Amino acid sequence: MGAGASEFLIRLFHHRWAAAVSIEVARGEGARFAELGHRLGAPAGSLRSSLANLIELGLIQRNPGYGHPLRPEYILTRSGIRIVPPLERLLSILDALKVREIGLRKWSIPVIDALGRGQNRFRDLSSDLPSISPRALAQTLKDLLAAGLIRREVLPEFPPVSVYRLTTGGRRLARAARAAEQAARAPSPSRRA
Repeated sequence: MGAGASEFLIRLFHHRWAAAVSIEVARGEGARFAELGHRLGAPAGSLRSSLANLIELGLIQRNPGYGHPLRPEYILTRSGIRIVPPLERLLSILDALKVREIGLRKWSIPVIDALGRGQNRFRDLSSDLPSISPRALAQTLKDLLAAGLIRREVLPEFPPVSVYRLTTGGRRLARAARAAEQAARAPSPSRRA
């Protein structure tokens, strides 16, 4: 795995509800759209786009042969089954730190992941996450600072340079995010005839 940004984490956390949807599908050993919406309190449009994203990532699939085509049941794939424990850990850490709202914003986890891999200057983060706009990166850093997940230091250079570092809570989140990515990328055991 390269030193660059995790495209998987960027795509997974692009949708705020993706982690919670995966966990809910695992808890129920499958779930229909209406059940997920009711249990999570997720808006229908957000839930629909999260499910489409999870299907595209190969974490969830429609249960073949189940029910009416307009009311499908969703189940986890093998990759989806592997990723649920790290996602539960990640959400548990966010809840323990009381920062779930900020932690599940689009860029929070990818920025924390990049900081956990040693990218600590604004320009380095911007290069590592090429699809993030400077404004979105600045806002994400501001939110993560306010949540106590990162800290900012100004180096005594000319011109002054700001560096960002993870706090203890931020490091815990970075490890959980990395574990989720590794679980999703782990090869499936091959079937033998």
